[in-house]
Amino acid sequence: MASFQKFNQFVEDLAKGVHNLSTGQLKVALTNTAPVAANSVYADLTSPLATTNLSGATPFNVTTTSCEQTSGTLTLVLVDLTLTATGAVGPFQYVVLYNDTPSSPADPLIGFW
Repeated sequence: MASFQKFNQFVEDLAKGVHNLSTGQLKVALTNTAPVAANSVYADLTSPLATTNLSGATPFNVTTTSCEQTSGTLTLVLVDLTLTATGAVGPFQYVVLYNDTPSSPADPLIGFW
């Protein structure tokens, strides 16, 4: 299984109250280009795949089940997301998690696998 890597800006965004991981609308983006830790918002991603030929429960929306801290470690549990290709979908190697709720900055990045 791929290991999670956070974007550098995510740490500062947490400190400044940009994210509420328990109530914000989290989404995933798929890309075949390796994300860079210095990226900070969705617009920084290189060539994310379009959702045109993918179907699912509102493609790319992720539902949070729980967001709890124990002994200084936060565990964010998300509902499994199933996407079904109904046509040609370009290859992808990376899944990027971002927050679709904030407007400033818009679509801040959280991390990727």
